[in-house]
Amino acid sequence: MIHLFTSSAPNYIGKVRALCQSLREHCPAMTIHWLVADVRNQTLVDNLDEESIDEILFVDDFEPCRDRGWLFQHDMVELSTAVKPEAALALLAREDCDLLLYFDPDIVVFSPLDDLLAELRSASIVLTPHLLQPEQELDAVLDHELCSLRHGVFNLGFFGVRDCEEGAAFLQWWRERCRTFCWGDWRAGVFTDQKWVNFAPVFFRGTSILRSPRFNFAPWNINQRRLTGTFDEGFLVDDEPLGFYHFTGFDSGAHHQVIHKYAAGNQAAAMLIQWYEHRTRFLTPAEEIPWMLGTFDNGKQITAEQRKIYRERPDLQTAFPDPYRTSEDELCYQRWFRYTAPVEYPELLGGNGATEEAS
Repeated sequence: MIHLFTSSAPNYIGKVRALCQSLREHCPAMTIHWLVADVRNQTLVDNLDEESIDEILFVDDFEPCRDRGWLFQHDMVELSTAVKPEAALALLAREDCDLLLYFDPDIVVFSPLDDLLAELRSASIVLTPHLLQPEQELDAVLDHELCSLRHGVFNLGFFGVRDCEEGAAFLQWWRERCRTFCWGDWRAGVFTDQKWVNFAPVFFRGTSILRSPRFNFAPWNINQRRLTGTFDEGFLVDDEPLGFYHFTGFDSGAHHQVIHKYAAGNQAAAMLIQWYEHRTRFLTPAEEIPWMLGTFDNGKQITAEQRKIYRERPDLQTAFPDPYRTSEDELCYQRWFRYTAPVEYPELLGGNGATEEAS
């Protein structure tokens, strides 16, 4: 049996629904899981009326991910990626799982994936690179090739693993790296879970690189591939049926900027973007579902600086094993940060003494 999962915080529910509905249409035999990058929220489970999702998982369903100090060190994107190999190992270990696929929540499938599955049945791991050929223009080299060097040759918005010894070994190795180094810090040589997988074709001989242009079509390769078609006729990439499109950077506006630069006037691309904007808005609940790991237990928002300093200080991790916990009667990490961090990190926090922003 084929299992598939996606991973995101609750704020991506509209995108998750769009992905899973497209999977149910084109890959109806798959068992589909949503890994929510948050502690269990029964309200979310009770109110998610989505027939295309077979199972909802949370990070605290996995014992290694229950460490409150470890959870605190990751922002929303980092956590959504750090838990991927942990969940993949657990799903691949199920007796009925022969093949396991992962898709980012901002992907939509547009046609059956039989050729992709056939490739995975003869490999251990399948990956898709950001680029399939060298860039020719300097702007594209700067935007796409250098970006791939910074963030990873392969796009981990998709991967596939077969239930075999090498597939499991890959996930175990990747889990250990993500457990310790899943940070969004390309200047330090890492980029969440993604850049580690540059090693996969070297370390694991059963790695197959999917080179069909119809897979992981995205803004970073739209200048290299020809997109045509409509919803009525179907979309084609270099005359092949569009397999799946990656709407990366959609909310930030980056998606629109790259399309405008490299595919201005492409009616098929404009149609996909307009459809996705309306589709995800329609599938997003009117009431926002909070990210429970985004705040201290008193409701105060956790800042990037609070996560960074905690992550870099083993002494603080020892002193405050549950940094989410707050107290007015005893020292907790939030109070330490409010009164001590501005003194120890004036260059980061901009001054001495307590600050309201750090409270």
